[in-house]
Amino acid sequence: GLAVHPPMLYLGYVGFSISFSFAVAALLEGRIDAAWARWVRPWTLVAWIFLTLGIAMGSYWAYYELGWGGWWFWDPVENASLMPWLAGTALLHSAVVMEKRNALKVWTILLSILTFSLSLLGTFLVRSGVLTSVHAFATDPTRGVFILLILCIFIGGSLSLYAFRATALKQGGLFAPISREGALVLNNLFLTAACATVFIGTLYPLALEVLTGDKISVGAPFFNLTFGPLFLPLMLAVPFGPLLAWKRGDLLGAAQRLTAAGIAALLAVAMLWAWTRGGNAFAPLAIGLAVFVIAGALTDLVERTGLFRVPFAIATRRARGLPRATWGSAFAHAGVGVALIGIVCETTWNSEYIGTMRPDDVAKIAGYELKLDNVSQRKGPNFSEMLAQFSVSLDGQRLSDMTPSKRNFAARGSSTTEAALLTNGASQLYVSLGETTADGAIAVRIYHKPMVLLIWWGPILMALGGVLSLSDRRLRVGAPKPAKSLRGLQAAE
Repeated sequence: GLAVHPPMLYLGYVGFSISFSFAVAALLEGRIDAAWARWVRPWTLVAWIFLTLGIAMGSYWAYYELGWGGWWFWDPVENASLMPWLAGTALLHSAVVMEKRNALKVWTILLSILTFSLSLLGTFLVRSGVLTSVHAFATDPTRGVFILLILCIFIGGSLSLYAFRATALKQGGLFAPISREGALVLNNLFLTAACATVFIGTLYPLALEVLTGDKISVGAPFFNLTFGPLFLPLMLAVPFGPLLAWKRGDLLGAAQRLTAAGIAALLAVAMLWAWTRGGNAFAPLAIGLAVFVIAGALTDLVERTGLFRVPFAIATRRARGLPRATWGSAFAHAGVGVALIGIVCETTWNSEYIGTMRPDDVAKIAGYELKLDNVSQRKGPNFSEMLAQFSVSLDGQRLSDMTPSKRNFAARGSSTTEAALLTNGASQLYVSLGETTADGAIAVRIYHKPMVLLIWWGPILMALGGVLSLSDRRLRVGAPKPAKSLRGLQAAE
């Protein structure tokens, strides 16, 4: 995970440079049309897939290797990868509007520029040494100045060109607020606002330190209070988008088709309120919302295939004939819901035991009993390792052994934590070791994380949706050319 996730992230960053190049070319030429959006979409989709997988792999690496038991810390370098992902997601959706309806031209161009600009910003934060982080790779100010110069040329030059040339671009087709285009505009609004909050929270401490010398930290409380309220209404709107017609949609009709999804969400909320005690009172509502997103994605497929309305054989034939992009968007939207369930369950019903233990001591957590059998020392090729062995039982029945370790690398003067994980369905028992105390006891962190694996299964499902969309034959052929009469009219204009 450590070796692979940085190249994945950088494939995403570099991939957005192609969308940026298309945008600059369109501004220089002063012409942009549906064919432009058709050309841009595959490249944007490839970059988005790699960035999604890179973020997910980096999150799992931090969860497993750092020994803190967390999967996202709102670290500035983590935020540096999240910002282009949010902007790239908005770009994907606006490019669809542009391709289908020849609308949102100027906005799509701006998003192409901003997405790559945020990728460059991420490179600067990671490589310049301006941040102290477990994810930062360099502390060389000279390199930082060089990257800052690149930032000024690329971002400043492209935004100046945009300001100078954007007015020459025609806006394109009009649409009603209640339409699929309107839903995608709403999607863009929430995604870019969420990106802006992450941008401000990440860069404000750096800017304040440069201007005043004061050091402050902006952490999880700020991001949770600003990012969450923007993302929740977006989740509520996601199932409606695919069910609305282009140009002018029927909101009431879409709501009626989502009745089954709404009932499934309400049942999920009711069952969670009945079965859970403690934790955040809003957690069942958030999981209900995630169920609504997943069921809404399935509803779109059911509506398109006519399942439950036509014979099963006909529905199956229609399903095989559906464009792969339709399957891809359904998988991607469902993946967001799956990840949301994992996030809510892990943050709300996570149990922890933090203390010191000696051999034969027993720790109890979430119905599990962990007995420390022994602690041993082992010599590796370039490290010394302290290894602990735990016997794990559940409700009196022995399950397995867990062997977390802590490695010290004398040559580099550093240490790493090798957590032990016991998976039960989508939940995990997590054990990591700390330092040895003066009286011979060992510090231990034990967590029970319900449904935590859904946090990473969701992005994998999203990436799979992206691959399905990428394989759609419509992305391998040119956009349809306007009719002869329309081309004649455009020439006359």
